[in-house]
Amino acid sequence: MSTTSAPTRDADVPHRGNPGLLDRILGVFADVRPGEGVTVILLMLNLFLLLAGYYLLKTIREPLILASQGGGAEVKSYAAAAIAGILMILVPIYSALASHVSRVKLLNSVNLFFIACLVAFFVLSQAGVPVGVPFFIWVGIFNLVVIAQLWAFANDVYSVDEGKRLFAIVGFGASLGAIAGAFFTGQLVKEYGPYPFMLAAAVLLGVSMVLTNLVNLREKLGRGGATTPGDKAEASGAPAAGDPNQGVKGRSGFALVFSDKYLLLIGVLMLLTNLVNTNGEYILGKTVVSIFAKTHAAAGVGGMDEKKVVGEFYGNYFTIVNIISALIQMLLVSRVIKWFGVRGALLVLPLVGLVGYSAMAFIPILSFIRGAKIAENSIDYSLQNTTRNALYLPTSREAKYKAKQANDTFFVRFGDVTSAGLVFAGTTWLGFAPKQFAIVNIVLIVVWLVVAVALGRRFQNLAHSD
Repeated sequence: MSTTSAPTRDADVPHRGNPGLLDRILGVFADVRPGEGVTVILLMLNLFLLLAGYYLLKTIREPLILASQGGGAEVKSYAAAAIAGILMILVPIYSALASHVSRVKLLNSVNLFFIACLVAFFVLSQAGVPVGVPFFIWVGIFNLVVIAQLWAFANDVYSVDEGKRLFAIVGFGASLGAIAGAFFTGQLVKEYGPYPFMLAAAVLLGVSMVLTNLVNLREKLGRGGATTPGDKAEASGAPAAGDPNQGVKGRSGFALVFSDKYLLLIGVLMLLTNLVNTNGEYILGKTVVSIFAKTHAAAGVGGMDEKKVVGEFYGNYFTIVNIISALIQMLLVSRVIKWFGVRGALLVLPLVGLVGYSAMAFIPILSFIRGAKIAENSIDYSLQNTTRNALYLPTSREAKYKAKQANDTFFVRFGDVTSAGLVFAGTTWLGFAPKQFAIVNIVLIVVWLVVAVALGRRFQNLAHSD
């Protein structure tokens, strides 16, 4: 059976009972039907915990690798290539595990492994062992794997119709988690230092695992009285979507991606999205440092502290991005997908990027670059993130768990590697300034739009309606 074909589910089979209070409250933000509120809240809280844990770790990994014993900025720049190389090994291992255990055992096993790693890093750090480089690489793998598998689980829980309606609420957990994790770590790390946050993240991951098991149990029991995807399939005369209590037999994630055009297009989309975004971050960073250097020279030696100035700029920048992203996720995502479908939602970010980088190319001043990057990242973390996860709704369980890991981990990090190579070639051999990198991004976005159009058309055909 094709990896991009899933049993048809009858989205019109009514849920049993009347909408509860939670369903009615969530109905303000998305089309939530009777019996759906508890599961979607559990999934949202789950993603909240994962993103909060990731931002705890993301915040503390910087001083660990940039410190004198951590390896410095040079080693940090090589980390993306190391992560991509390790993922080439880990994705087949993950696929093999997925072939032999049920979905809940798969998620539990991976989460327990990462919890054990966090405890090990804490113990080693207390023993005086330098953990900066391996911890930095580990965090880069951790956040991709655990988030990808939770979204795979959500894709497995919901039908196409349900996912298009409810993923906006699930994704809101990510926006809130990013804000909470970064804020509390920033407030507390000065007092407690970086190492206790490893244990705090382990606790959050453990609670996340409990929520995953609760959702799985609710699905097994029929969502507390609501019809399950299996019920809908039976009502529509379609076969069951596969037993979630059994492993997903078949090929590895890479084999699935390269044998199916739809899955490969998703991988290319992930690569292009990250490549353009990382290039844009370089443009912004280069511009900020350049302006600081000019201002510092005018002010005289000792006039300003570069770390404080740049740190303040990025602190404000990330805060604004996270707040706008959360507002978009809460107020707009479900409506955009409802009005324009997944097919139309895929085009929003590249079109915004096309306008933004065109402005950078012709008006390369910091205010334009900053504004364009805020718009790009805010939409990327909200609408684009929800939409690209919805692309797996009409795929098989095999594709959801295996191919998604390959696309969401390796292809994302390969985008980082490609960007690093492009920046090296552009600055070393071609003498590119930020303006030229913006033009490169414009070309890449044109390719991105072609891929997005093709993906949207294939999604519509697979889902039968959009």
